[in-house]
Order: sequence, then C-alpha cells, then structure tokens
Amino acid sequence: MRIESLTVRRVQMEMLTPFTTSFGTQTHRDLLIVEAHSSERTGYGECVAMGAPLYSEEATATCQVVLEEYLIPMLRSHGAAAGTPGVVEIDHPQLIRQILAPVKRNSMAKSALEGAVWDLWAKHQGISLAEAYGGTRSHIEVGLSIGIKDTDAELVSAVGAAVDAGYRRIKIKIAPGRDLQMLRAVRREFPDTPIMADANSAYTLADVDLFRSLDELDLMMIEQPLAHDDIVDHRHLQAQIRTPICLDESIHSAEDARKAIELGSGKIINIKIGRVGGIAESQDIEALCRQHGLDAWCGGMLETGIGRAHNVAIASLAGFTLPGDTAPSARYWAEDIIEPEVVMDRGVIEVPTAPGLGYDVVEERLDAHTTETRTYDLTAA
Repeated sequence: MRIESLTVRRVQMEMLTPFTTSFGTQTHRDLLIVEAHSSERTGYGECVAMGAPLYSEEATATCQVVLEEYLIPMLRSHGAAAGTPGVVEIDHPQLIRQILAPVKRNSMAKSALEGAVWDLWAKHQGISLAEAYGGTRSHIEVGLSIGIKDTDAELVSAVGAAVDAGYRRIKIKIAPGRDLQMLRAVRREFPDTPIMADANSAYTLADVDLFRSLDELDLMMIEQPLAHDDIVDHRHLQAQIRTPICLDESIHSAEDARKAIELGSGKIINIKIGRVGGIAESQDIEALCRQHGLDAWCGGMLETGIGRAHNVAIASLAGFTLPGDTAPSARYWAEDIIEPEVVMDRGVIEVPTAPGLGYDVVEERLDAHTTETRTYDLTAA
C-alpha cells in the first residue's frame, strides 16, 4: 500500500454536558484527526490527548508539534531508507510502530498516525478494522463513565439513568472528599449493579484505610488509585484490599504490563489505544492479559466517532473480557462526525463489518469543526 500524503487537522468539538474528573472539568474537546491518503482512499486516526498535559505528559498542541516535526518526516524518510525516495510503501500497519520507535513515548501522537494507516490498510484489504486487528466478537458490551457530581443525589440520579439505559457496568469518577460517602449512596440504591470507581491517580498509600472501607461496597474494581507512573505502591495496596485494582495511567507499553503482572500490582488492565501508543502495542498487551489470566477492557478518552470506531474494533478481541467505556455518540455529541453514529442496544454495540472504520466520516461535519489543516506530501524525495 502506497501512502501519498498525510493530513493533520486541529478540531474543536463542544460536549453535550461537562465531564468532571480529579483533573478538572471538560466542556469541549480540542483534538487532532490524522488522515492517511492513498490515490484512492483515506484512512482516519484520532489523537486522544487532552488540551492540557493533565492525564499524561502529552497535550493536543504538543502532539501536533511531534506529528508535524518528527513523526511525519520519519515516515517520509522510510521510503528513502528503503531505497525508494518519494515512495512510502507499507506492507502492514505493524511496521509503523517500528518506524516511529526512535521517538521516545509521545504515545498519543504515534497512535493517531498509526490508526490512520491501519484504517487505510484495512480499506485497501477490503476488511473491517475488527478483522484487521484480530477481533472475534460480533458485538461488544458497553459501560458508562460518569464524572464527579456536586451532590450524592445528582450522582444517584445519573447512575439510575445509566442503569435504565442498559449499560452493562457503571464507572464513577472519585476524588478526595468525593469518594466513600457518595459510593455508599449509590450502592444503597443499586445493590446489584456492576459498579467501579476511577481515581485517576488522586490518592496515596496513606489512604489505605479508605480503600479498605471501599471493600464493603463489592466494586468490580478501583481504577488507578495511586500515582500515574507507579506500579510498586499499587502492589502494596493490592495486597491489603480485596477489591481488584485496575491499572490505567501506569501502563504505557507491553513491557509496563509485563512488569506490573509480575509484581502483582493489579488484577485488571485498562487498554487505551492512545495511551499505549497504538494498535500494535494494544494487541501485545491484550495477548499478555490472556496469557496470564487478567481481565482487560477498552477505556475511553471522550473520542469523536473516529476514535470510538477504533475502540469498538479493538474491544472485539478475545482478551477484552469486561465492558469498556465505548458509549454511544449521542452521549457526548449533538452530532458526531461519522455516519451512522455509534449506537447501543441494551448495553451492546454491534461491531461493524464494512471495510475500515465501518462508519463513514462526514467531511462536511469534520470541516465545520476543523480550525486548522496541514497536508504533507510524502511523494516528494
């Protein structure tokens, strides 16, 4: 497959409702869409970095710089290194990880470029992304992430609405001062609902008594309770509580996952395509989880339909054993940039079978939300 050019779009999308975590409140998404163009088709990837470097060290603006000044030139140089200047030929998208490997971290920027190439390649092969990724499921179960609410009553109401809508599990964001009491209020109202808590690194080992108290609530898991770069303290916390720990921010690669599994730092891994650097790395982590008997699921980063389509596809792999955060488009956007939009039926999303994303990107809508566009010709020597 020959890649003729790459386009990087800066996109602004207003969210239907604010979303609050321990990092702060988001009312819109400032993000990047990467397009990989051949002479006949276009593949799409999404950079899931936040507008500020709060979830990780990456931010939308820094990813744009890394893509335009480092990663895209690396891809262009691949042709020259292969003895074919001005021709970027890719036999398989797995090669992208290898080409970009000299750049350390910058996982979300790499993932956006790799995702666009995967979509383009799948379209050239006439297969769906799910098939390209090695997926085996025709449907995936869906969970919902609920941001921090001002009152317990608001949270209970939000959980009730999610239960009524059929979501297969409910994730509740927590932060110091908004944790045990509100989770108790939810559990009283919903004694049998699968519930998990997501701390987004807001606590330390000094809070072990709080986590012991959370054991009484029969939670599915506590996601990333301790520092964003830690696997050692999580090991000590997991040894002192019954509730499974799920690692999110701590896992940036299959090597991180291997070490965390060896240490016993948690029992579940949240695999976010952007956080780990792309599909190839996600596949390796999924395989590790299957090998060692760990549960895994696909986390969300408030994606547009493009990123959501990639998530649906990766969640179709056998190792993704728990419902992910791939809620329908209408949960977040008045109008998504894909058609048809991602929809859910009784807590389940059908995995598309059409080539590539399985959804059509509506160029007029994408253009309407685009604030900046740059295209890079890869055919120039």
